[in-house]
Amino acid sequence: MSHTWFWNLIQNDFKNGNTDLDGCIRLLEKMQINFDEDHLKHIFKKTIDKHSGDIISMDDFRAIYRALVHRPEFEELFKAYSIDGHILPDGQLLKFLAKEQFQTEANETTALEIIMKYEPIDEVRKKRQMSFEGFIRYMNSDECSIFKNQHRSIYQDMTQPLCDYFISSSHNTYLIADQLMGPSHLWGYTSALLKGCRCLEIDCWDGHNNEPIVYHGHTLTSKIPFRSVIHVIEKYAFMSSPYPLVLSLENHCSPKQQEVMANCLKSILGDKLLSAPLGGEVDMTRLPSPEALKFKVLIKNKKVGTLEQSMLRMEEDYVGEAEEVSDSDVPSDDDYPEDLSPIRSRSPSKRKGDRRSSPPPQKKSKGRKTKIALALSDLVVYTKSQKFVGFEHSLQYQKCWENNSIGESQARKLAKVSASQFIAHTTRFITRIYPKGSRMKSSNYNPQEFWNIGCQMVALNFQTPGPFMELQDGKFLDNGGCGYVLKPAFLRDLNTTFTPRNVGAHSKPMSLSIRLISGHQLPPSAMSKTNKADPTVQIEIYGVPEDQTKKRSSVVKSNALCPKWNETFSFNIQVPELAMIRFCVEDEVSLVNKDFLGQYTLPVMSLNTGYRNIPLISKDGTKLESASLFAHVWFY
Repeated sequence: MSHTWFWNLIQNDFKNGNTDLDGCIRLLEKMQINFDEDHLKHIFKKTIDKHSGDIISMDDFRAIYRALVHRPEFEELFKAYSIDGHILPDGQLLKFLAKEQFQTEANETTALEIIMKYEPIDEVRKKRQMSFEGFIRYMNSDECSIFKNQHRSIYQDMTQPLCDYFISSSHNTYLIADQLMGPSHLWGYTSALLKGCRCLEIDCWDGHNNEPIVYHGHTLTSKIPFRSVIHVIEKYAFMSSPYPLVLSLENHCSPKQQEVMANCLKSILGDKLLSAPLGGEVDMTRLPSPEALKFKVLIKNKKVGTLEQSMLRMEEDYVGEAEEVSDSDVPSDDDYPEDLSPIRSRSPSKRKGDRRSSPPPQKKSKGRKTKIALALSDLVVYTKSQKFVGFEHSLQYQKCWENNSIGESQARKLAKVSASQFIAHTTRFITRIYPKGSRMKSSNYNPQEFWNIGCQMVALNFQTPGPFMELQDGKFLDNGGCGYVLKPAFLRDLNTTFTPRNVGAHSKPMSLSIRLISGHQLPPSAMSKTNKADPTVQIEIYGVPEDQTKKRSSVVKSNALCPKWNETFSFNIQVPELAMIRFCVEDEVSLVNKDFLGQYTLPVMSLNTGYRNIPLISKDGTKLESASLFAHVWFY
């Protein structure tokens, strides 16, 4: 049957008896077969070398198709469950799902749905059976990916306070290269939003004609109008996620241009802009949830006075009014102080029954004073930028809607000496970590060390590829790629005893075994004139210090088309809820030099068990459509 199906499918393309390489490409595309052009050209050349000319017959095409599609490792599995080596009835497919894929909940309907979806031969499908062609298509599908299918959609509880989530966050979002001379571009915002990023940074400065501009101040980076940035954000804000988007303003504008910013935000974002607390509640003790804030844009900026004062002002006409806040003289790792503490300002009398005491009066600051336009200040509701003074100070005085930004160097020191206090802080307050100012080439730090202590907004330079950005992309594949991932319970509990170096009772050890079987259509080496490479795979675990490890496979010489390893790697993971796993395929150029070919990173808790395909992603973050690894995954 499969023989007849194949000839029927291709015979029209061979009316003249033969076809060339372009015809071969068209046929494979028609059959929806993913192929790498370098590999196809190599197989095609080997085929035509057997006879002169540059055209192939139907039989030649069948051989090419088999070389690309029929994988021996799939055939072995298929034959183990097939009754006659040709057909897999629904009952046998069900056995395969239960025994090999550990899909204990699978039933006859599951098997039938798979047959209906993947079996290309009508006669076979009608008999509720699967041919090898259907089995191949199923094994290459997303359903057999190493990434759990259930985690491709939003499955977590989205009704917890905002501070209970890891939030996908970008630093200097407007830059698409380095921080000194690189271009600022609207694409920075578009691409971050399409990736599901939920916290964007906007550096605002005074521009000509009373129009604020966005760029990396005091550098040669190019400038873009603030108004254009907000238009792009309005268009793409909720394309990849319905959950709240935070605009982190690094505001260097005069009060006059801050008023223009406030007008832009209100007029362009309209109803999407959150400008008052939900239900008018000003005396809250916990933040609202992502669910309650769906399709809302939140402004993160300095704020004058309290939410109550903002609400009272809403009734008044206060155009042109501004109040002073003082810059703290605490040094910051960033190029500019980001968060400035408010001086006490004239205000309506305080409400009775405010649980928390007021902060002590500020000492006279050595630094300059900054004026904040009330129009902009009043748009800040749940994300007020508050200078971080210390954990004790925050515990005593900080409100739940006040957030801290801490530079990576200071955060790293604090995590080292006061991990338990830091974690207690992140259970209560949204904490944003940003790269140090000396990273002129927009390099990234390892976000894992800050996720380990519950920091919600670990801001990275999205424009800079590499292992740390791959960790970020992998972490936020989870929960439907919506940009919010619920933190483990031990990082949400106000009385937690967890620290990354002392996991104690919070350890739920996982024994993980990965048998790396083979690779398929891996990108050829940059050094190769044909389709060759010497691939090796490194499997890395990122997580709490005890879980950090890496293991490497042997090198397969001169084979990027279908390298075979059949090697097993075992890992003991103490805190799987925080662990990430990265598969990195490299070409061994020499004993000391390896070239990147592709990678895939995902949360350990999103691993599928059984025989799984591992898609591969290029250095710039795009999926390599035809390249993959094949492995057997098992854990308990």
